[in-house]
Amino acid sequence: MSRIASTFSTLKSQGRKALIPYVTAGFPFADVTPELMHAMVAGGADVIELGVPFSDPSADGPVIQKAGDKALSFGTGLAQVLDMVRQFRAKDGTTPVVLMGYANPVERYDIKHGGSKTESAFIRDAAQAGVDGVLIVDYPPEECVEFAARLRAHGMDLIFLLAPTSTDARMAQVAEVASGYVYYVSLKGVTGAGTLDVDAVEAMLPRIRKHVNVPVGVGFGIRDAATAKAIGKVADAVVIGSKIIQLIENQPRDKVAAVAQAFLTEIRTALD
Repeated sequence: MSRIASTFSTLKSQGRKALIPYVTAGFPFADVTPELMHAMVAGGADVIELGVPFSDPSADGPVIQKAGDKALSFGTGLAQVLDMVRQFRAKDGTTPVVLMGYANPVERYDIKHGGSKTESAFIRDAAQAGVDGVLIVDYPPEECVEFAARLRAHGMDLIFLLAPTSTDARMAQVAEVASGYVYYVSLKGVTGAGTLDVDAVEAMLPRIRKHVNVPVGVGFGIRDAATAKAIGKVADAVVIGSKIIQLIENQPRDKVAAVAQAFLTEIRTALD
């Protein structure tokens, strides 16, 4: 059983929901990410989504785009992100870490670090670093059967996005290759956009669960404890990203971790 599956199993037995914060690796300071990850766990995070900075992030709104640009300006690439995971793993061997990003950095990493048709350098190095899951926004499920199998062979899950526009056929395709959990994008648009419609989310989740037999997390638009609590009543996990980025982006270096931890403590209390 993967760390992600084990975490969700434990939470289910406790009658609790997963709290999954997202932060961009290398933001708002190049060296703060491992410390920030530990603080988020202390604040109640069950799984951490770590964004891999990319120059053309099609699914991300202005807040996360800006964070990615700043991280890139510090020289944060996929190799640096994997090193951050290694640093985190030196003290935390249990909290699942999911890398969230785009195809280009992964494929570039394979080219640069000796990947081949039979072995992916990214998969090899991500597993060694202690990564538990991968969510690549622009990898469609029909192109990922082999990739998913390789990840699972290394103890990692492949996570997919579903949206309000996803058809039953698309959900079935995702179900064939997804593991760990699926991430339901609750809004039509990019990260941080719009106002969450809890009733619409509640209506969609039974449709998703007809096809998908892994936990369903909900994100995009969750910005406070009240909304997190409402989503937690119907979903298996609550994913929060843009709000955390906004809270930490202008903090001094020594306040970043504490601010994130305090916010997540509030969310965790509401969920529980």
